[in-house]
Amino acid sequence: MQTDGAPLAVAVAQFAPGDDAADNLAEIERLAGVAASRGARLVVFPEYSSFFTPEPGRAWVDAAQPVRGPFTTALRALADRLGVHVVAGMIERLPDEADRVANTVVAVAPGEGVVARYRKLHLYDAFGQRESEWVAPGAIAEPETFAVGGIRFGLQTCYDVRFPEVSRRIVDAGADAICMPAEWVRGPLKEAHWRTLTTARAIENTVYVLAADHAPPVGAGNSMVVDPMGVEVATIGEQTDVAVAWLSTDRIAEVRRRNPALALRRFSVVVRDDA
Repeated sequence: MQTDGAPLAVAVAQFAPGDDAADNLAEIERLAGVAASRGARLVVFPEYSSFFTPEPGRAWVDAAQPVRGPFTTALRALADRLGVHVVAGMIERLPDEADRVANTVVAVAPGEGVVARYRKLHLYDAFGQRESEWVAPGAIAEPETFAVGGIRFGLQTCYDVRFPEVSRRIVDAGADAICMPAEWVRGPLKEAHWRTLTTARAIENTVYVLAADHAPPVGAGNSMVVDPMGVEVATIGEQTDVAVAWLSTDRIAEVRRRNPALALRRFSVVVRDDA
């Protein structure tokens, strides 16, 4: 039985979502079951877990759902059955957008349903891609967080990791750990960027980062849990799998005594007027 202050088992689950929503949910249920059987109380799945095609397009709009639609209803039933929190990316239907969707992450708690959500702020208009053609950026708002076993979690998505201010605002909101669903596309040096940036966000904020990517061939894989000192305490390679790690508030406190970077900082994050 998990108690506040005791190490908390969490998992990152890596798979390659496709354009069959039922197949995606079946894989989520299978992997969540594996994670729960290993003791995990929280499981983080990739970005676009509800539906994905390698190229965005009209199919994304057609597959979009409201936050409290069939996808999250299934996640809620899964969370209730297994007694675990589930974090996953989905394509969200926007009532005021006929041709674009939101790239949204939801956190679902057993017995409570959706307890936090996040719409991706920084869209992947880089490396030859144009996510913004079919996805609307999220509005800047106060980060939503949720707690499991005495540890508070925040949410961000994939390309956001290249913008350190996103993680810093989440930590300023009280998070001890960041859940980061991703669809980190493979490419020259992309795997190196993934590992470096994910580790940097953990080190500079002295928090855990739970990064769940798509498995190849489109995604880079390498889902991982990084601790506040930048140590990869759990890692998946290129395969579909689950990796479990134990988070500790004592570890966070120990690292922050040794490296009080948050207390010593002299700058705050300010939202741009034109953002």
